[in-house]
Amino acid sequence: MGKKRAYLSLIENLDNLLECDHFEMSILANSSALIKEMLKDVNWVGFYLLYDDELLLGPFQGKVACTSIRVGYGVVGTCVERREPIIVPDVNKFPGHIPCDESSRSEVVIPIFVKGKIYAVLDLDSKKLNRFSSVDLRFLEQVAMVISKHLTREAHQLKNI
Repeated sequence: MGKKRAYLSLIENLDNLLECDHFEMSILANSSALIKEMLKDVNWVGFYLLYDDELLLGPFQGKVACTSIRVGYGVVGTCVERREPIIVPDVNKFPGHIPCDESSRSEVVIPIFVKGKIYAVLDLDSKKLNRFSSVDLRFLEQVAMVISKHLTREAHQLKNI
């Protein structure tokens, strides 16, 4: 299956999977599991949730990870500070990279916005150099928007209980 078709399938499956989910942690947990299952050459997929000036480890798939990252530090913290996604072709060349898994060679991080504010960062790692391209980024931003949509809906429904 080509990259575009794989991502379109991921987006459709993710949206369907989350349609009946009303709990934040299961939305994130199932999202990380499905992304890791459906994308090739990805060894870690997870979320870091923003609390004040710190990003705390959320649901993920892969090896154990760093539990806390300050805003402005590493790839994840820089993503939040800049409020934009980052592709890192070679993590060893990223100033201030925080190595959680020594086998990871490339990374992409995408901020997830809920009601206009950064809620979390979606983080994907690969053992391959240059694994993530602008094509991956474009589709992963759509993945982040699907997750955001379901988190926004979940937050709205909880307020109405």
